Amino acid sequence: MNWYGIKAIYRFEMARTGRTLMQSILSPVISTSLYFVVFGSAIGSRMIEIDGISYGTYIIPGLIMLMLLNESISNASFGIYMPRFIGTIYEILSAPISAVEIVAGYVGAAATKSVIVGLLTLGTARLFVDYHIAHPFLMFGFLLLTALSFSLFGFIIGIWADSFEKLQIIPLMILTPLTFLGGTFYSIHMLPSPWRTLSMFNPVVYLISGFRWSFYEVADVDILISLGVILSFLLVCLFAIWLIFKTGYRLKA
Repeated sequence: MNWYGIKAIYRFEMARTGRTLMQSILSPVISTSLYFVVFGSAIGSRMIEIDGISYGTYIIPGLIMLMLLNESISNASFGIYMPRFIGTIYEILSAPISAVEIVAGYVGAAATKSVIVGLLTLGTARLFVDYHIAHPFLMFGFLLLTALSFSLFGFIIGIWADSFEKLQIIPLMILTPLTFLGGTFYSIHMLPSPWRTLSMFNPVVYLISGFRWSFYEVADVDILISLGVILSFLLVCLFAIWLIFKTGYRLKA
């Protein structure tokens, strides 16, 4: 294993966070604060509890997952897209570093930044509402697993995209709507029957539900099913990346 190569890519990507501190760190924290002001305080004070939990507390896992998914995909997709855009990807591919090591460098840095943003979001929530985490190790494991899976997914998008517009299509047009409709701000059991059934086809429901269970031991879906979904998604992403490097798709063209 070429640890020096992995470390070089990882450190370069992490250094980019320092150059874009406002966008990478402060922007998610400000967005989270606004969500809590609008939904937690203004709207939440007028709503009843959900599953015995105050509304402001109930939405914390959903907000963290919202930030985590967006940051994982954007960090990983932009990280691999830029070398392709400026042509330095050929230097990376010709270097004595394997596909596994390249992916480990880019995805590892993207997942690290996403976890940091997730923890900052969790810390920001403390400023607005009081909460208790029932299973902190499971919560962190779920956080890490989700960040890793969606960073792999972002890496695939960064390889697939051939323009900055395409780089934003899936996060903005698909992921964000699925996240908002995936139980970020409500329980899917509050929906009428047809919409509740349709929500079960939304994969983000399983992520938010499982993550919420680690906080409050309440969930829309069994925790084991949620873990199965995220592990399955991780394996699918790994298989897709293996195919990309095996065929050279969008890398050697």
